[in-house]
Amino acid sequence: MVEELSEKMGQPEVMGEALRREGRRMTSKRALLLRIIAESGEHLDAEEIHRRAQEEGSKMSLSTVYRTLSLLAEMGLLRELHFDEAHHHFERAQGEHYHLVCLECGEVSEYWPPDGGRRLRKLAEESGFDLVSARLELRGICEKCSRGRESKAGSARQDTEA
Repeated sequence: MVEELSEKMGQPEVMGEALRREGRRMTSKRALLLRIIAESGEHLDAEEIHRRAQEEGSKMSLSTVYRTLSLLAEMGLLRELHFDEAHHHFERAQGEHYHLVCLECGEVSEYWPPDGGRRLRKLAEESGFDLVSARLELRGICEKCSRGRESKAGSARQDTEA
């Protein structure tokens, strides 16, 4: 059910229905936070979500943002992500995908497996493992940072040769 809802994350009526099933209302603050996350396409932290809400004229406090994000993550409408930082990032709960994290600039890219994650589920099944969820993060150096390293190395070689 949550997976079905997460695929329709951008539809306010679907999100409102999910909240009502939990005995909660779709408030204007909740709708605003969900919309900011859905429209961003990024992995936002609470401070950035709060900043964007304020840009839209909202007076909600940062603590309200944290409480709301926590509730929406508990309900499965958002995913809370931890990329080895002191703060957490949030994204829409949507299909099986993984993250590529650059160790230099912190950029986070998404990878959508062509098989929709079936290989991982099959591996778990073959191992007698009852898979509940999967989280895969690939850590390394992104293309932009790699190019920067190469150009710095090339400059350093030219300086030593001169």
